[in-house]
Amino acid sequence: MIILTGHEGFIGSHFLDCLKAQHKEIVCVEKDEALTFFDQFTIWDRVTQIIHMGANSSTVGKDISDYYTYNIDFTIRLFEKAIEFQIPVKYASSASVYGLNGHGAYNPLNYYALSKLTIDYWVMDNIDRFKEIQGYRFFNVYGSGEDKKILENQSSPISKFIKQIEDRGYIELFEGSDEFLRDFVWVGNCVDIVLYEEISSGIYDVGTSKPVSFQYVAEKVVETYGGEIKYIPFPDHLVGKYQNFTCAKEDFPGYNYISVAEYLNPEDGLVHTSEGC
Repeated sequence: MIILTGHEGFIGSHFLDCLKAQHKEIVCVEKDEALTFFDQFTIWDRVTQIIHMGANSSTVGKDISDYYTYNIDFTIRLFEKAIEFQIPVKYASSASVYGLNGHGAYNPLNYYALSKLTIDYWVMDNIDRFKEIQGYRFFNVYGSGEDKKILENQSSPISKFIKQIEDRGYIELFEGSDEFLRDFVWVGNCVDIVLYEEISSGIYDVGTSKPVSFQYVAEKVVETYGGEIKYIPFPDHLVGKYQNFTCAKEDFPGYNYISVAEYLNPEDGLVHTSEGC
């Protein structure tokens, strides 16, 4: 039996599809059920793995109590159960913990990033108590199923730009987007790595090490789907709160790294939308 959190979310839904295809027995826990889950679920001895993808993932939320309740308190309670019953854990962290540094030093810029870093610290402090645990700092994940995130303006730029082309025939791009670079990772690769890579306990950066600019992404989307690019001023509310650069790199001492470059070359696959697991 596998406990899966976040199954209704963008990344979690892809895990659900893959686990269903393998005919796994799955217990899904969504945010609305989190507060009562520990009172209702009693068969921990039957659980063989926990895949924790659920979280308040908004990078602009202001209610710190919500982030604490769902991203920190619920996670620690879940992990304590994993320790008690010696259940292997795989969970989603985030490259947002690096903030403006892009990589190499922690600089969380919002409550979401801070909550993820808090859990990472807790895991490292307690790692010897787990049977096995891997945390994955996904860099900029994109793929199908981002519809809700698009509505919340929290999706990857790839999906956002495609939707803009479909709706109005043009992309709105911040001025200076040739200087904003991201390490984009296809969601299918994230699922493959989490489910099938044999690695030791620890926290891992997951990326391609080949960042590309938002300008490049917009041009690739226009090349594939048509339309045009219209430039808009950079919004004041994002000044100092916007990551200019992200890149997963294997040559930073003290950081674990998993490359997905062999799965997807950004030059060939930035608007890759096919499914798989």
